[in-house]
Amino acid sequence: MRFGGDYRSSRSLHADPHKIGLNSAPLPVTVFSHMPKSKAAHVAVAEIADVQGSPDTRNITIDKVGVKDLRHPVRIQDRSGLEQHTVANFSMYVELPHNFKGTHMSRFVEILSQHEREISVQSFRAMLQQTRDHLDAGTSHIEMSFPFFLEKAAPVTGVKSLMDYQVTFIGEVRDDAVSTEVRVVVPVTSLCPCSKKISQYGAHNQRSHVTVSVKAKAFIWIEELIDVVEQEASCELYGLLKRPDEKYVTERAYENPKFVEDMVRDVAGRLNADERITEYVVEAENFESIHNHSAYAQITFSRDQ
Repeated sequence: MRFGGDYRSSRSLHADPHKIGLNSAPLPVTVFSHMPKSKAAHVAVAEIADVQGSPDTRNITIDKVGVKDLRHPVRIQDRSGLEQHTVANFSMYVELPHNFKGTHMSRFVEILSQHEREISVQSFRAMLQQTRDHLDAGTSHIEMSFPFFLEKAAPVTGVKSLMDYQVTFIGEVRDDAVSTEVRVVVPVTSLCPCSKKISQYGAHNQRSHVTVSVKAKAFIWIEELIDVVEQEASCELYGLLKRPDEKYVTERAYENPKFVEDMVRDVAGRLNADERITEYVVEAENFESIHNHSAYAQITFSRDQ
């Protein structure tokens, strides 16, 4: 569950605007003769109004206000010790007190840019605190979503390919307490036990998404959560399969039928046994192959309750 950012800054593009190269002469500057010098000086030094900071009299607090779907390059470290360079989607919010008209949207981007070379678990927490402090808010909330890739070997031939998983890291600072959560969407295969039972041959099966959202008191790898889900599905998915592999996954799913209820219960049982995990939500959605709707199940758990 480690991630970080390492991207070459674009600030060099905003160097001296009069220079277009190392040895270039300054660009000419045009002065408009129709504007009096005294007026031009006044415009240059005049204070620009801060509309967002003006008071609001409606006496209504806004729970979340900020920027959404801001893409930014990040670096993710996986369990093998390798680093993946990917693009994350950030949403950054703060609570807006009832007496302020608006928040300063540009400050969110400034904070993210300051961390562009090092976005890790530690810096993510620091960014949460910095967001709250810099915008003078009681609560800050950041979500960072990114594709996470694993190299997988086919079950029979061993041919290797990449599988992608959608991961979201969620953090919030409220009342000086920092809370973080990791969410992983794992695509798997499910096969219907009822269909298998009542049919002379065959059974309907489909691709399913199992989503695990976890809060923990100790470090957990993203891959650990993926392993749990794939082991409790009818069969896991692969990016590339040859014919012997396709035969294997077909028969594996047939020998291991599971309802959507079975998958969430089996995954929940595994998470219950992990003392590092303090809270979780397990969701399973089967994209039914014989219906025009999905089957869905969810389990929510907290050790404090």
